[in-house]
Amino acid sequence: MGRGGHGLARVPVVVRAGAAPLWWLGVLAAGGGAVPEGITGRRIGALAGAALFLVTAAVVAYARGKRYDALAREATRAGKHDVLQSRAVTVRNWRRGHRWWLVAAFLAALGSAFLVPVAGGAVLTGAGAGLWLKAARLGRREQDGDVLLWVRVDWLGRGAGAPGGKAVRAYRTTGPAAGDAAPGGARRRTVAAAGARR
Repeated sequence: MGRGGHGLARVPVVVRAGAAPLWWLGVLAAGGGAVPEGITGRRIGALAGAALFLVTAAVVAYARGKRYDALAREATRAGKHDVLQSRAVTVRNWRRGHRWWLVAAFLAALGSAFLVPVAGGAVLTGAGAGLWLKAARLGRREQDGDVLLWVRVDWLGRGAGAPGGKAVRAYRTTGPAAGDAAPGGARRRTVAAAGARR
């Protein structure tokens, strides 16, 4: 990354990197959490879980929305010496950086079933759904602007996350053909060359 270039990760890819693990851990925790009666009983736990799923998904989906919008509006064009990080590397870095947090969240969700069955798992699945919704919203913004949004890797912090955090001072943009992830961070059906620009 010499001559003034930086490593760049796709913003929606970072956002949605935790969606699948949170969703599936939540499904497992909710399934396991349906076994004990808990204090409230399974029926009340399931109803509480449904409400918590919706609330958590909405909160996660719209958290720091204005911050993301401001960074996207003020984004500047990526330089020719910037290096685009692949989708697989970005996802792997996020999951490695958050693996112990994910384990702790899963165990807490399972443990909460002895108080309120299902509810803890529903919170995790709601968080996963919220991240998917946030990434999809960013994807629509990318499509509307006909650009892809990138963030400097060294601004993501130790956990390789928080693309809307305080350390992030600006986003970079490339043409829609750059990198190997589609708008919103999903895999491309046909992978473009990593350094491609349009």
